[in-house]
Amino acid sequence: MASAPSKLYADDVSLVVVLLDTNPFFWSSSSLSFSQFLSHVLAFFNAILTLNQLNQVVVIATGYNSCDYIFDSSSDLNRSFENGRMPVIRSSLLQKLEEFLIKDEQLSKEEPERRIKSSLLSGSLSMALCYIQRVFRSGALHPHPRILCLQGSPDGPEQYVAIMNAIFSAQRSMVPIDSYYIGAQNSAFLQQASYITGGVHHKPQNLDGLFQYLVVCSPNWTSFEFMI
Repeated sequence: MASAPSKLYADDVSLVVVLLDTNPFFWSSSSLSFSQFLSHVLAFFNAILTLNQLNQVVVIATGYNSCDYIFDSSSDLNRSFENGRMPVIRSSLLQKLEEFLIKDEQLSKEEPERRIKSSLLSGSLSMALCYIQRVFRSGALHPHPRILCLQGSPDGPEQYVAIMNAIFSAQRSMVPIDSYYIGAQNSAFLQQASYITGGVHHKPQNLDGLFQYLVVCSPNWTSFEFMI
């Protein structure tokens, strides 16, 4: 049987698919407010896009009942130049996020509550891998893809099989899964995801410095050093 062709990557171009935990049950009890969390994350997104105008950020909201794409920097509508600077995160992300939160809250009223208030990580991982596979099939050269999980909700045991299937799929596709867990306890799911796929896992101790954690600890972005 012929071996699969090797993937050809564009030098120094990154595709970061971010899984953003929006679970209201977690954020209602977190020491870090959701708005503070977003300010750190949006600054990090902007830093990625500023380093290279070909870099791409895709954001998937991971809610309690659903998940959905809420931002894709490759869309012309989401790229702008302000004061001569490179692309910045547009208000469309916040607008799509607000729409998602309203929809997810409505679903919470329609569905029976689960005992463990976990977010739908299995669904967002699957969506991230589907997006990356579309990128792989789009042409000869691809950006370096990574999945970045920003999670605070507890693990949901009922999602174990689906999450492990997604992890092994990422491993076969050579897509690292990086994870930052900001909840009270650590996440066994995310620790396994990062270990198996060759990504990095962190549990920041000082959430007020989340942006610095993201910049310093994120792999393959050594050019961030000049921004600190």
